[in-house]
Amino acid sequence: MDLPTLKTVIWMLARIGVAAYIGLCLLLYFRQGHMVYYPCADITLSPGDGGLAYEDIVCFAADGERIAGWYVPAPEAKGTVLLFHGNAGNIGHRLHIMGLFRSLGWDVCIIDYRGYGSSTGRPTEAGTYRDARAAWTYLVQERGLRPDQIVLHGRSLGGAVAAALAAEVHPAGLILEATFTSMPDLGQKLYPYLPVRWLCRFKYDTLARLPSVRCPVLVAHSRQDDMIPFRQGERLFAAAREPKTFVAQEGGHNDGEDHTEPNYRAALVQFLDRCLPPPAAYPAGDSDSDRAGTAQ
Repeated sequence: MDLPTLKTVIWMLARIGVAAYIGLCLLLYFRQGHMVYYPCADITLSPGDGGLAYEDIVCFAADGERIAGWYVPAPEAKGTVLLFHGNAGNIGHRLHIMGLFRSLGWDVCIIDYRGYGSSTGRPTEAGTYRDARAAWTYLVQERGLRPDQIVLHGRSLGGAVAAALAAEVHPAGLILEATFTSMPDLGQKLYPYLPVRWLCRFKYDTLARLPSVRCPVLVAHSRQDDMIPFRQGERLFAAAREPKTFVAQEGGHNDGEDHTEPNYRAALVQFLDRCLPPPAAYPAGDSDSDRAGTAQ
């Protein structure tokens, strides 16, 4: 029996390699949703476990999905921080950041995206934007808050969601923590050997949203972030309008806030104070309900 020539073997291996590469690209293309979203339905902790008073809230997205969350009040609150969490887990894993903002004298509202926690539906990019808008509408219309009483905070994926909302409405401020410039940028960094920019069906283009955001912006990013490069945080800061603040954190993607809490806390206090409107921003007798109705 004749043995295959070296040329034949090389050709066969090349064909196998090309087929495997194409298969990997197809897997990435069709399984992207499972690689972007890691929802957890079981909420094992609540603010009450951390000694915080809270209430369960429900709002409805424009397409009818039921979006669940919590409202954590602070004594004599200065305003409300609307939190958008990252791509994994649920609101039960965010007790620390809720406690941080409450300790600074701010009410906290946090929601689970569709498909996370007890929220209905399946997560999609357009869906997360609708969920964010539903939370904003809940605060403005049902709780009667003015736009200049609400600061948006987004971490990682939540930063992209918060930036998209901030570009449409007029919040008091926007905080981006450990956030990427866009999903294609992040995907190319994570999979440099694949044509991610051609394959990526998710945009989450935080960088493109920032020029349209007209409120103060704070960008916090760790130099040692092992998921989203520090350079992406710098690019977000460069794209944001003034007034803006940059906080360089330390530690990995999921613990930069913990490693730099004293400095980060001080930066948050200064930033949040800047976001507050002056006492005479609205004339006497101008009701909260009238003001809330102007922000859609």
